[in-house]
Amino acid sequence: MTRIHWRKALAAVLLSVVLVVGAGCSQPDTSPYSQAQQESTEKGAPPAVSADAEKGGEFNQFFPASAQGFEVVFSQEKAGFAEAKLKRDGQDVALLAISDTVSVPAAAQKYQSSSETLAGYPVLEIGDTQTGVLVAERYQVKAISRDPGFTQQDRRDWIEKFDLAGLGNL
Repeated sequence: MTRIHWRKALAAVLLSVVLVVGAGCSQPDTSPYSQAQQESTEKGAPPAVSADAEKGGEFNQFFPASAQGFEVVFSQEKAGFAEAKLKRDGQDVALLAISDTVSVPAAAQKYQSSSETLAGYPVLEIGDTQTGVLVAERYQVKAISRDPGFTQQDRRDWIEKFDLAGLGNL
């Protein structure tokens, strides 16, 4: 019997040592995102998406229809944002998106420097793969190349296929 008690005592001591050593070895969170995570989850932190943002589903009606060998497949929808993949022969060639900039005013402000328009709206080329327009000083419509063969002109052509005037009346 003493032998059984001795094994239980040893197991308890070893378990305690493992827990103490394991707790002492844990590293503090030094991620560059840890501060942002803490701030965004604190009580009273501002919401990431404004309560005034349109529902993502409201944007779907303004996307272009599938046409000319391209298929428009809706892939994401959330408050203030909707996205569709543009596919050709089953492959993603581009992303099409509408976002409500009410949550991120800086996204709309960057269009103020645009000296060019597309379909009557300020247009920006963002890097080598994105083209965007700002509709009604609020809604950003973007086409983003996912295939090198989907050119700047292709992006512009697809943006013009959106119901931009209808979106402006939302």
